Amino acid sequence: MTKKRIPQLAIEAMNRGRAARTSLRLAILAVSIPILGMTPTVAAEDVIQAAPILDIAQSELDRSLARLKEQPEPVYFMSYEITEAHEVDVASAFGSLVQSSDRRERLVDIDLRVGGYDLDSSHEIRGGFDPMAYFDRFTRTQLPLADDESAIRAKIWYATDKKYKRAVEKLTKIRTNVQVKVEQEDKSADFSREEPAVFVEPLVRLDIDRDAWEAKIRRYTAPFARHGNIYEAQARLDATAETRWLVSSEGTRIQTSGTLYRLFISAFTKADDGMELPRYESFTAIEPDGLPSDENVLAVVDGMIADLLALREAPVVDPYTGPAILHGRASGVFFHEVFGHRVEGHRQKSEREGQTFKKKIGQKILPATFSVYFDPTLKSAAGTDLAGFYRYDNEGVKARRVTVIDKGVFKSFLMSRTPIDGFPKSNGHGRKEAGFAPVSRQSNLVVDVKDTVTREQLKKELLKRVKAEDKPFGLIFEDIQGGFTTTGRGSPNAFNVLPIMVYRVFEDGREELVRGVDLIGTPLQAFNNVLMADDTIEVFNGVCGAESGGVPVSASSPSILVSQIEVQKKQKSQERPPILPAPQDIPAAEAAAAR
Repeated sequence: MTKKRIPQLAIEAMNRGRAARTSLRLAILAVSIPILGMTPTVAAEDVIQAAPILDIAQSELDRSLARLKEQPEPVYFMSYEITEAHEVDVASAFGSLVQSSDRRERLVDIDLRVGGYDLDSSHEIRGGFDPMAYFDRFTRTQLPLADDESAIRAKIWYATDKKYKRAVEKLTKIRTNVQVKVEQEDKSADFSREEPAVFVEPLVRLDIDRDAWEAKIRRYTAPFARHGNIYEAQARLDATAETRWLVSSEGTRIQTSGTLYRLFISAFTKADDGMELPRYESFTAIEPDGLPSDENVLAVVDGMIADLLALREAPVVDPYTGPAILHGRASGVFFHEVFGHRVEGHRQKSEREGQTFKKKIGQKILPATFSVYFDPTLKSAAGTDLAGFYRYDNEGVKARRVTVIDKGVFKSFLMSRTPIDGFPKSNGHGRKEAGFAPVSRQSNLVVDVKDTVTREQLKKELLKRVKAEDKPFGLIFEDIQGGFTTTGRGSPNAFNVLPIMVYRVFEDGREELVRGVDLIGTPLQAFNNVLMADDTIEVFNGVCGAESGGVPVSASSPSILVSQIEVQKKQKSQERPPILPAPQDIPAAEAAAAR
């Protein structure tokens, strides 16, 4: 098992602003009533009732807590978060249905702590691999789907008992570790004190005609079947309704419920030298009518086919350093990988982490025209629904906007309830996938730039630098599939953004599609090279994977000009393209003879 953590942004392509691609319309979720400390005065018919499972979880928490507080090592904090997901998944390949499923699942995640706010059973054991900490990240316990109180409480009871015993065992090891190891640099508490929240919103349901979507999905992939050199072309609709119930020993009671509809299209081809060349497009919406029309999706598919055929003939770019433009979506992933993971608060505390920006508070790290903030309360940007929207995080803290860079100056970190020196409170970014333990994670990243230029002017600035530096060309990164980064001390702190549509632009302005490069670098140097931005915002929606599982995120950014980037050769398969011709390439007569 590796000690380093490798956060990774999964592929979730959104539209690039081309005429053929539709903007996604914002759809408003059902109105909810926040209740903070006291119940507001509302008409009786407007009161939103919590689902029975919230009271079931509360009853079991109260019962367990009363007993566990009497133990020699008492519990000082405990919470139950129950997540119910209803997912419809429909997929097709080459015009034919390959999957259609409708599933529901309930999980309970237990946060149980012994010790106290200053030092508890979550504390990092320093010096070598800690198997208890590794396996404590996974808290998956399935619950019955029916609101059967006795069955639900029985499952929670047994999982709580196991959790308590492990917490006591770990705290014993932690106290010894603190005594025998050098003094820890970060002397902050292990858990923050937060005001309890009471919030209940209506339960939402999936609004989807599965039969109709099966027909749509088949139609979206049918055009790929006409091309024998395009492989594994798929379209997938992933529609999810997720409801979360959270109760805690501090008095938090939350019920949140929302939907997310994601349409994902992918295909790849293979060049004669063995290099696999993918194309991805996806669309995200809060409501199903926020997804694009069939005509728009089919126009996107036609564009993907044209791109794939062009990529097969495109020349390979050798390793290169020089000026470049990252168009909006590529820029968003750049900021997500280079910066976003390195401002997640818990990474500043762990002795295993590189802590790139820990001592940079108050320092200028970007041009004064650049600001960066994370805002999980945003539902849309640039006409696109945002995947990183939520009302309360997975620790029951209300979502809020956090400015991390203000006019080029570094200001703050994304905080969960794990404090760090100088930041004792959460700012609503304790997040996780159901079945994992929460840590500080990204939400909706927004790059906000003043004094922007047009896209044409940005290209002119690139060409000026190409000429001034006597470079044979510059690069324009138009589209990407995702990226990953390493943030630990045990390996180089670097990032890798995975582009799929890259153009080299010559001094006369001519552009040529190329292939075979990955955008790489180190974070501080990369930020030093950011110069200016254009006035066109684009959105990348994705699922970000890290210690607490996969969480939906977005990155909104204009295109940026970077004075110097570095690209390396992309990993390449050594397998030849298929020896046998594709069935659709066989002449009719030959096919008849074969029969």
